[in-house]
Order: sequence, then C-alpha cells, then structure tokens
Amino acid sequence: MKRERGKVSIVGAGPGDPELITIKAIKAIEKAEVVLYDYLVSKELLDYCQDDCEIVYVGKKNKQHTFPQEEINKMLIDFALTGKKIVRLKGGDPFVFGRGAEEILGLKEHDIEFEVIPGITSGVAVPGAVGIPVTLRNVASSVAFFTGHQCANHKTKIQWDKIATGIDTLVFYMGVTQAPKIIKQLIENGKNANTPVAMIRWGTLPQQEILKGTLLDIVEKMDEREFKPPAIFIVGEVVAYSEQLSPLINQMNETQTV
Repeated sequence: MKRERGKVSIVGAGPGDPELITIKAIKAIEKAEVVLYDYLVSKELLDYCQDDCEIVYVGKKNKQHTFPQEEINKMLIDFALTGKKIVRLKGGDPFVFGRGAEEILGLKEHDIEFEVIPGITSGVAVPGAVGIPVTLRNVASSVAFFTGHQCANHKTKIQWDKIATGIDTLVFYMGVTQAPKIIKQLIENGKNANTPVAMIRWGTLPQQEILKGTLLDIVEKMDEREFKPPAIFIVGEVVAYSEQLSPLINQMNETQTV
C-alpha cells in the first residue's frame, strides 16, 4: 500500500539560546522523523529528536554552503513524498532572511502539506539581550532589518539615500564582512558619522561578544579585536542606552541564577 505524503514543519529555532525556542517548535521536533537543521541552530535542540529520527545538517556559513538552496528544497520534497514528518529547523525566524518562503513554494508545487512555526528573530532578541532596545520612545520610532549579503542577481537594492536619514534604528544581519561598505554608504547618504553602533557576535549564547563604537571608528575596532561573523550590526542612537540598561539586565540575570 502506498504511503500518504508527509508533512513539513518550517520551524524557527530562535536567536541561539536553546531556551528561547517556542513550545510548539519543540513539540514538532519531538514528533519528527527527519530534521534538516541550519548552522546557527543550537545542537541542544536535537536532543528533543526521537532516537530513530534522521538528522541532516544543511547549514550555510559565509561562502561555505553544505547544500545549495535548490538541493535543500528537493530534499524536503523527496522526504515528504515518502510520507515522513519533517522539521526544517532554521535559526531565528523562517521568514526573516531564512528562505522559508522559497521552501514553501517548492512544497506547494508538489501538493505537500506544511506548517510554519515562527521563531524569535535575532534582529530583535540579540540587541534586547544586551540592553539595546531597537525602538524607544522619543529616540527611535522606526526600525528596519537588512541583509548584509545580497546575491549577485538580487532584484532589489537597498535605497541608502532613504534609510540613512529616514529610519531611526538599522539592523544588519550578516553585516560583519560588509561593514566597511555599509558604513560608507550610510555616511555618504547623510548619516551622522558619530552615530552609535554595536556589533554583537553569538548573541544570547555564553560566548557572546559585544563591540561598540561609532560609524567612524567601528571598523578600526573590529580589526583590532579580529571580530568575525556571525554577528548582528546595529546602527542608531538606541545603542547608547545599553550603557544604562545592560548593567540592570546583567544584575537581574545574576539574581535569577542564584
């Protein structure tokens, strides 16, 4: 008897800390027969898998892709056609630079059932964890998210002349290697060179690193520290408020762990 087609759960794992995943996501992992997981997903989350679950690493790092996206799409379809329950486990949220939409469109072409389980995106969680509010009354009423890496044939372009002075807080994902170009475009299009900025590496994890400065000096500081990806790059006056908020957050965290 031919087995019915399976179901694919497109799951957001959150910003890094395994405790920041949702309960619904954990339940999906526990039921999965196959899990395809990404580079920035905590390995601890794989402990929720059944003993006989097939676990496949499909992660992407800077210029190092285990599988091209087209092959990942095909793997999801092929597994689903065998009738299995699949979890596609992604860092952050599937729809924020996570290519979740591309994978869903591929599943739809083959009439494969799917669900989306959102996750906490790094662009909000990582700054918040270190005391940087991406919005703040009387300081920042707008925030926007950008990718630091656009593919060569990308059909959309960042409108630097509009975002440099039109948005209060700018959050760049995968922005470390492109930081000099990003900063050059912002300053040339009217952003104050003394605007506070922060680089946060491995956000929400024990090995988290924070580097602060301004648009004018952050690249020099990155070179001195040999600051490497993966990191979130935040630009805006809200960064300065971490000087007040970060000690309070750290104090509260220490109190709760005693």
